Amino acid sequence: MKKDLHPANYRPVVFKDMSNGDMFLSRSTCKTSETIEFEGEEYPLVKLEISNTSHPFYTGKSKLVDTAGRVDKFMSRYAKSRK
Repeated sequence: MKKDLHPANYRPVVFKDMSNGDMFLSRSTCKTSETIEFEGEEYPLVKLEISNTSHPFYTGKSKLVDTAGRVDKFMSRYAKSRK
């Protein structure tokens, strides 16, 4: 393997899926200021909104994600127009 192939900040990082709390360890150059203890070690933390453990394509489950009431607002407008 070639020397100095990866950047200097290529290190182990914990990725946390915020929708279900699942975490996994991988190597990355992502910049982050947060850290977390994972399997007895301290690692940098990168928060994800969705990962393969929560995405409907991978889980086979359809899930409606409501962000700040946008779905409710749409449904109320849609209900008014149907009348």
